[in-house]
Amino acid sequence: MKSLMKNKGYVTLMVAQAISSIGDWLSIVAIITLVGLKWNATPMEVSLIFLCLAVPMALLGPVAGVVADRLNRKTLMIVSDVVRAGLILILTIADAIWMVYICLFIIGVFSAVFVPAKNGKLKELVPQDDMKGAMSITSMIDSTTKVIGPLLSGLLVAAVGAKLVFYIDSATFIVSALIILFLPNAVNSLQDENNEEENVKSSFKADFVLGMSFIKSNRFMLVGMFFLGFSLLILQLSDSQIIVLIRELTTASPDLFGYVVAAAGVGTFFSGLLLAKKTEYNAFPLMLIGVCGIGLSFGMMSVLTYVDLDYSIIWGIVLGFFAGFAAGVVFVPFYATAQVETPGHMTGRVFGVINSVTTTATIIGPLLGGWLATSIGVIPTFMITASLLIMVSFIGFFAKNSIERGKDNVSESKPGASTEAPS
Repeated sequence: MKSLMKNKGYVTLMVAQAISSIGDWLSIVAIITLVGLKWNATPMEVSLIFLCLAVPMALLGPVAGVVADRLNRKTLMIVSDVVRAGLILILTIADAIWMVYICLFIIGVFSAVFVPAKNGKLKELVPQDDMKGAMSITSMIDSTTKVIGPLLSGLLVAAVGAKLVFYIDSATFIVSALIILFLPNAVNSLQDENNEEENVKSSFKADFVLGMSFIKSNRFMLVGMFFLGFSLLILQLSDSQIIVLIRELTTASPDLFGYVVAAAGVGTFFSGLLLAKKTEYNAFPLMLIGVCGIGLSFGMMSVLTYVDLDYSIIWGIVLGFFAGFAAGVVFVPFYATAQVETPGHMTGRVFGVINSVTTTATIIGPLLGGWLATSIGVIPTFMITASLLIMVSFIGFFAKNSIERGKDNVSESKPGASTEAPS
């Protein structure tokens, strides 16, 4: 961890990420306030706000990943930030909801490019031995901004109004772009002339196929991504319905939902902190333990809600923290190992596909969760979610030896040095 703090390029990238992530949350809360309260949007119109941001990332993730590998990653990140800053400014003059949808959709497109470009740049800046720690710190930043961002945005919207928050949000993207300007070129550049020439001559389609072939050939990547996506899909069935579950409690505090979400963010932060210090771990078993932990947390929430147990302000926060901690144990090891396993010139493609899988899960999960909670009730939905997550973790443990043998075989057949994208 100390060596990472001495890596100026990595620190610069993380500062830009933190500022940009807080900006993302500032705009989301401000948009919901503007559309939901001032324009009296219907529930479906509010749902379309999130879909406009998520659908481009789900559909364009693999294509955006190829773009991030073929073009200068630093330039892509700067352009993405500047364009998003301009689109946020357009929201200050929007007077119809269709204008908001168009702006958000284009923001989603450029976010789809930014994510794999950032992960590719991370690969360039951080030595292989420090990669697990770097991904853990990245997770800590994400979880922290998810707690601070909505809180700060809520305070700002209440104090100065939604439109001024859009100006502030636009400024965060500009600041992020300016910071990215100071990023150095790759410190791990190992490419040779033949590989560079091959990258120039290869077609967009060939690059896309090559990236997909790499994922298919790496058993850990393929199976890990399946478990990650499937677990996230199941998780979202209930995660989107926590506020509905809290309504079932007769003595719940009105602020309980906010406390549970904040506790989950803190839990994820601490799991990232622990994994940043203890990087000598086996990723797949940790992921399965995390999946099981989320299942147990959700199962306990449903049981305690069913019996309508008092002191929900205590057990709700504890279970929220535990669920967040377990979620960190799922995501951090997978992303860290994916960074370590992926050659530098394919990082954008691989993380573009991963981003597409996870975003798709976060789109489908809440829709299914809402339908399921309406059909059979929120408590049975949580029970089903908990059971499925625990079952998935047990299936993974039974298949663990086969998966790890595949991972070892792939590792032994890998070339010794990886190539890097131009920076």
